[in-house]
Amino acid sequence: MDDIKKEVSAAVKELLEMHPYKKGSILVIGCSSSEIGGGQIGHNSSEEIGKSVFEAAWKECRAKGIFLACQCCEHLNRALVVEEECAEKYGLEPVSVVPWLKGGGSFASAAYRGFEKPVVVEHIKAHVGIDIGSTLIGMHLKDVAVPVRLSVRNIGNAFVTAAYTRPKLIGGERARYTLD
Repeated sequence: MDDIKKEVSAAVKELLEMHPYKKGSILVIGCSSSEIGGGQIGHNSSEEIGKSVFEAAWKECRAKGIFLACQCCEHLNRALVVEEECAEKYGLEPVSVVPWLKGGGSFASAAYRGFEKPVVVEHIKAHVGIDIGSTLIGMHLKDVAVPVRLSVRNIGNAFVTAAYTRPKLIGGERARYTLD
């Protein structure tokens, strides 16, 4: 579990150093503990792996003042566990559900038990994200997501994909995007 925590910490740190965000921004993480452990997504959930990923990610996010949004599995329609403060700040409507190992997944379950005041929300538009094990976080990112290749390519046996978001470029050929 120590290696998993180190890999998660390294991935979060690297992404937030490459693309720094203001305090209060949101990092969404989707995580398959099954894939990390070498199994098939949705078939070999591990509470221990989910908890390790959550603890490492939350530690890094708190240090940067970033909100962490933890994606549930498809059985909860990829809802997200966030701190109540995040939901209030972004006007996110909480729903009534408690994630557990077989309905929400180990990562979301660990978040629900590890956050100070957890709530579950159905939708979010995060500023930055990490997908561990091909859990499809794109639906939870702002509209223009830009892929990032991190030096951390895997966490355990799971492939890692990351992205940051940027504002839309609008206006066509006459538009300018800086004051210069």
